[in-house]
Amino acid sequence: MEWVALIDACVEPLAYPPVDLGDPDWIRKMRELPSPLDVAGIRAEAEAALRDVLSRYEEGDEDVRVSLRALLERCRRFGRETTLPFEPTPHGFRQWLLRISVEDQGLDTRDMMVDLNDLCGRARHAGVAIRPLLLEVAGLSSDVDKYGMGSTRYILLRAAGREPCGLW
Repeated sequence: MEWVALIDACVEPLAYPPVDLGDPDWIRKMRELPSPLDVAGIRAEAEAALRDVLSRYEEGDEDVRVSLRALLERCRRFGRETTLPFEPTPHGFRQWLLRISVEDQGLDTRDMMVDLNDLCGRARHAGVAIRPLLLEVAGLSSDVDKYGMGSTRYILLRAAGREPCGLW
């Protein structure tokens, strides 16, 4: 998993470009900045590394999953910058759920919950059977309540228990 740490180190200096807060258009300019992965020219490698992480997370035992969660806790830029396109299929939805699970709430449970709710809505709109996948990935997820809003497992189970599936 040295690729994750290497990618994280490559994007870290690119993630915080200088900002002229005196420029009245600074927010728009920040939004229009290219991804650090694109600036570094390593998007394909980062996406391949993320797929590898998700595959190991899914196939590994609890010790492997704990170590991968810890890796992404240390390599926050990798987790923040590296994404996969959403495929409106059961496999695509499951990949995104696995990513949510391995990131284990990232820096903010609220952001994770908003992403999960949006993801459930898009998958539901695409006709994906959401509940079984939420339950399956919840079984791989952490029971640690990192920020006082429930563990990742609890949040996924709560989303599966609602009708329609999602958090709100």
